[in-house]
Amino acid sequence: MIKVNFTSNNKEVYCNKGDSLLDVAREADIFIDAPCNGNVSCGKCKVKLIKGNVDTEKTRHIKDEEWEQGYVLACNTKIIEDVEIEVPSKLSSSMHGMKIEGSDNKKDKEIFDRAKKIIEENNFGFKTNIEKTYIEMDEPTLDDNISDIDRIERHVRNNLGYDEIDFTLELLRKVPQIIREENFKVTITYAKHKNKITILNIESGNKEDKLYGVAIDIGTTSVVVCLVDLHTKEVIDKASSGNAQIKYGADVIHRIVYSRKENGLKELNEAIIDETINPLLESIYIKNNINKDNVVSLVVAGNTTMSSLFLGVYTDFLRQEPFIPPFLKSPKLLGNDIGLNINNNAYVFLAPSVASYVGGDITAGVLSAGIWSSEKNVLFIDLGTNGELVFGNKDYMMSCACSAGPAFEGGGISCGMRASSGAIEEVKINKETLKPTLTIIGDNKPVGICGSGIIDLICQMLITGIIDRRGKIHRDINNERIRFNEYEIGEYVLAFKEEYNLESDITVNEVDIDNFIKAKGAIYSGASVLIESLGMDFSVIDKVYIAGGIGNNLNIENSILIGLLPDIDREKFVYIGNSSLVGSYLALVSEDAKNKLKDIGNEMTYVELSVYPTYMDEFISACFLPHTNIEQFPTVRSILSEQL
Repeated sequence: MIKVNFTSNNKEVYCNKGDSLLDVAREADIFIDAPCNGNVSCGKCKVKLIKGNVDTEKTRHIKDEEWEQGYVLACNTKIIEDVEIEVPSKLSSSMHGMKIEGSDNKKDKEIFDRAKKIIEENNFGFKTNIEKTYIEMDEPTLDDNISDIDRIERHVRNNLGYDEIDFTLELLRKVPQIIREENFKVTITYAKHKNKITILNIESGNKEDKLYGVAIDIGTTSVVVCLVDLHTKEVIDKASSGNAQIKYGADVIHRIVYSRKENGLKELNEAIIDETINPLLESIYIKNNINKDNVVSLVVAGNTTMSSLFLGVYTDFLRQEPFIPPFLKSPKLLGNDIGLNINNNAYVFLAPSVASYVGGDITAGVLSAGIWSSEKNVLFIDLGTNGELVFGNKDYMMSCACSAGPAFEGGGISCGMRASSGAIEEVKINKETLKPTLTIIGDNKPVGICGSGIIDLICQMLITGIIDRRGKIHRDINNERIRFNEYEIGEYVLAFKEEYNLESDITVNEVDIDNFIKAKGAIYSGASVLIESLGMDFSVIDKVYIAGGIGNNLNIENSILIGLLPDIDREKFVYIGNSSLVGSYLALVSEDAKNKLKDIGNEMTYVELSVYPTYMDEFISACFLPHTNIEQFPTVRSILSEQL
């Protein structure tokens, strides 16, 4: 056996000769960002060889200076003898910085209140089928010696009006002692059905005030959980972190492929349940002194692949033509079925999917956006890893998915990261000096750049003349921030390591720019084809709702200038935040909203872009800044007049 010492993690492990360094790190539970899942195509899994020799080779992702310092790609390296490896801190940044935040965020409150108003305007009630009631039962005697369960059922029948009760074996085992702790005075939490109730929890004494639910958005890149008081319907706390599945690939296709490996499906399921959601829940419980048994309802929204992996369901047929999902509607689920850190008897509901690549995150988003009740034509854009779009109104809703990739959440970009502490979220470049002014989340030193920052950066590089409309850096610029490697790939230096005391410079290269241009091109062309399929164009749009993990700092003007969004009246654009989470919240606190969510899943029409005749031509045309047909962007044309 060969010893591998991960010095940065203070961990020693053993492996076989010829094992992949990336696989060894995964087995050791050491996170190394590998968006391409080991295909040697992204270059993000650079680690430093401190001691020993490995079987590897230099690629275009490793600069000469880095190669001399001992940097290798973990996915392209085989272990042949005892080695010491240093994992740079920035490699694990996408999984660091779990964020816990209360519900007092002003922007959040506006988004949640707007969604609740839509529900109220449609005369939906904020009621659920779960209640909590304090009951006082007669103590048993020799004359009244019915069983403990029969005693509870008799009280329910006589006082609550239900004929019978359902319960699990786990709950039954608690009953004999719990009901005697305070002389047959207990609080029961139950789900209401037509003529009976299902008891979810039983506690001694009066505990009516503690009743909670959780709304969850499972994104491909990040996960957000939201703790809700089911009495008041108020959000108590939110917590978010990176999706731990990202170590197996940045997008759904890479994860589906990984799931086919031995134990791959199990590892992906454990990554989302045990390594992501349960730690987030535990952090909220500790902060707010919550007993998990009082968390009795949970609504989850995720794309079709994330929903399947959440349940541990085989996913490979999702990626194979004719792209058939294993399920669309939520099965009947309890907390114990999935191993969630909630009451074992808690009800779990998955937002319905529409197709293989339009999932529950979109149906939940459409619920919160209110397209289903709108008289106006609304274009809904989810700027996440998969780039889903919906166009319609109360009479119809058309949907599609674009293979945008993870660029909007920092994936596929050499220095990209999710919008967390240390992420560059805004960029301005001085046209004379080409020096950037950076706005960094948390006001810390920069670690990388998130989606909104990338949009700003590419826009600024275009209007300052650093890049042309193809996204290529001009070769004739004489500036220390512009440089080219031995493969003639140009890069722009956002932050020199000396400026911020970093391990290395933060740069964006032409490959990164090309990846982003393809991502934005997928969104624009998808929207264009979706609306064109109805015989319309962008002029018919009354509102554009933008959702997703790209953050509140999305600059609409810059997004139009690079050709991500259509060149229409700026007043029509509205950022609606994490609409998937908001939709989950609505379904959690309103049974009417949950039923509407089910209807949306059934009523939405899906357009498969891969077989649509004009899509590929439109996509190629959109892979330009802003577009090969500049006439579609009249306001941008005037700004870029010097470059045309």
